[in-house]
Amino acid sequence: MKEFNYKINGAPYRVVVTKSDNELVELEVNGTPYTVEMTPKVKKTKTVIQRQSAPSGPTPQSASTPLVTKPSGLTGKNTIQSPLPGIILDIRCKVGDPVKKGQTLMILEAMKMENNILANGSGKVTEILVQKGDSVLEGADLVVIE
Repeated sequence: MKEFNYKINGAPYRVVVTKSDNELVELEVNGTPYTVEMTPKVKKTKTVIQRQSAPSGPTPQSASTPLVTKPSGLTGKNTIQSPLPGIILDIRCKVGDPVKKGQTLMILEAMKMENNILANGSGKVTEILVQKGDSVLEGADLVVIE
C-alpha cells in the first residue's frame, strides 16, 4: 500500500494505492475508491532508412519520369494558417462573410499572448476549419477565403 499527498489548484488530495498490477490499479482519493485501467505502453520501432548512392553525373529525364512542379496558386482559394501553436480564443467571422485584407478573422492565444489572425487578402469566407477553444499547431489551416 502506497500513500501520496497532492495539492491540485490549492486543494489537498490524499491518494492511497491499495492494489496494483500491469492492467488495473485500485486506489482511493480522499476516501473515494476508484479502479483505474492502465493502457499498455506501446513500444516504438525503429525504421531503417537505406540511402542510395548519388549518381555521378546528370541523368536525362525520361518520358516516364514525372516532373515536380509547384502548385499554380490560381485556384482562387486562400488558406489562412496558424503562425504559431496555441488556442483559438475567438472567431470573428462566419462562413459567407466578405473580408478585406488586414481584417481580424480570429484571436489565437500563444505563449500567454493574444495574437490577431488577419486576412491576407480580400474575398469571402468559404470555410472555417477550427472552433473556439481548439488547440492548433503551427501551420494548421484555420480559414479558407475565396
